[in-house]
Amino acid sequence: MAERKPIESWLTDMDGVLIHEGVPIPGADAFIKRLQESGKPFLVLTNNSIYTARDLHARLRRMGLEVPVENIWTSALATAKFLDDQRPGGTAYVIGEAGLTTALHDIGYVLTDSDPDYVVLGETRTYSFEAMTKAVRLINNGARFICTNPDETGPSLQGPLPATGAVAALITKATGKDPYFAGKPNPLMMRTGLNAIGAHSETSAMIGDRMDTDVLAGLEAGMQTFLVLTGLTKQSEVDRYPFRPSKIVDSIADLVERV
Repeated sequence: MAERKPIESWLTDMDGVLIHEGVPIPGADAFIKRLQESGKPFLVLTNNSIYTARDLHARLRRMGLEVPVENIWTSALATAKFLDDQRPGGTAYVIGEAGLTTALHDIGYVLTDSDPDYVVLGETRTYSFEAMTKAVRLINNGARFICTNPDETGPSLQGPLPATGAVAALITKATGKDPYFAGKPNPLMMRTGLNAIGAHSETSAMIGDRMDTDVLAGLEAGMQTFLVLTGLTKQSEVDRYPFRPSKIVDSIADLVERV
């Protein structure tokens, strides 16, 4: 195998890599500080579309992690970038929270339930039957179906919650239309993120805690990939997948010296 080029920029997942259930993972603060001191471009990524980058900046700061707003990339931002490229100034019926609606407003989209160009499904803690029914009818009437991410469940202190992918499956079953997922593992999220910080895949690395989203997206985007064992994927599960990360480490603390 050809030797990879030195890593000049870093992308890292947030939940399971930097934080877990609202608490920083040991080594996360040192890793972020090392990145900022090095001057290397970096992004903190999340498939969660509920919060704006400004919201996440404030939440991370309260946990002791100082990540600038411009270094946060969400599936909502990736979705907005995709729609802006596909149909600038379009219209959308949105099921989601402020992270998604703000991202779409910022690209000049009009949010409407009257003959929209797109139905855009994101994360929310209050999925309503009424909203899902309206989405089904709009898609059946010709609206294109877009989802921020395919995650079927999300974490909570009480256990897993149904997430965007699960609700998307319900809408697909009712319409016969599959959505386009903008978030991980779609490498589009990685490539738009890399473009946002002026980085190149051959000199970039992706850190994640999930083989099926983080590692797969990084691999398909042409980056080096690091799997940390502080999140969802366990060491014993790695061999179930037909692909492998570049390296497996116990936690983000093991990568501080790599920056």
